[in-house]
Amino acid sequence: MNNFKVFNTINKPQKQEKEEIVNFLYQHLDEYGDTKSDILKCLDFAVQDSENALGGFALILEENQEILGITIINKTGMKGYIPENILVYIAVHNKARGKGVGKRLMNKAIELADGDIALHVEPNNPAKKLYEKLGFENKYLEMRLKKQH
Repeated sequence: MNNFKVFNTINKPQKQEKEEIVNFLYQHLDEYGDTKSDILKCLDFAVQDSENALGGFALILEENQEILGITIINKTGMKGYIPENILVYIAVHNKARGKGVGKRLMNKAIELADGDIALHVEPNNPAKKLYEKLGFENKYLEMRLKKQH
């Protein structure tokens, strides 16, 4: 049976649960992933375990106590000109891909999010089609400047 688990500012994950979330995302994000330390920063922001964090949530879909997929949504603290939420990470276990897990995760995340949601997706990512079917639009071309530190 499929079961959703939500971690947020009220229901915070324990240390072991955080490690499980970070390790799952690190493993299943494939080439679209980040370092474990960056994933942990995102999770800490979502559950307000870091300074100046605005919150959000981590959503886990499990079946028989095995993680099938995880998404993390962070609040942006903005409204109107920038969506109130940003979907930072979403990953589906490689053995569960193509079985509707991503769609179920996204639908539940949309239901739970307070306000609009933005996300970044690589043009060649197969999940792009799912996001478009769910109503996400490519309104802007994102450009970034990385300052040298």
